[in-house]
Amino acid sequence: MLKLGAAFAALCIWAGAVWAQADAIGYVKTVQGGASVSVGGRAQPAQPGTPLYVGAVLRTDKDGSLGVTFKDNTIMSLGPDTEITVDEYLFLPGSGELKLGANMLRGTLNYISGLIAKLKPEAVSLKTPKGIIGVRGTHFLAKVEE
Repeated sequence: MLKLGAAFAALCIWAGAVWAQADAIGYVKTVQGGASVSVGGRAQPAQPGTPLYVGAVLRTDKDGSLGVTFKDNTIMSLGPDTEITVDEYLFLPGSGELKLGANMLRGTLNYISGLIAKLKPEAVSLKTPKGIIGVRGTHFLAKVEE
């Protein structure tokens, strides 16, 4: 009976890890220097494989850079001293539910569109302190200075 209970507990832990991975909207792919990912106000050092979730705050230090890839193959490369929040992400192409919204507070960003922008360009936007970038192409660079 004890072995069955231990096996059940291990299965629950494994299922929880798979469930958490299923909710991830993307992953950190590359990191150089200092960078972090915060979810719910809890920051952790970024490292390849770190999952991203809606509400994630991506930050790089003055010596840092960070590359992330989302489920739809959107790629964001953050330069030094950058902060971006992923406000919205919905990728259900079978039902046409697509959305990517982010807020860039400072720094530099190299953005390469994934499927969301290709299938529904009006569903992608990047807010900055001075305005909103509507993504209509496949690639852009952005810089927000303080």
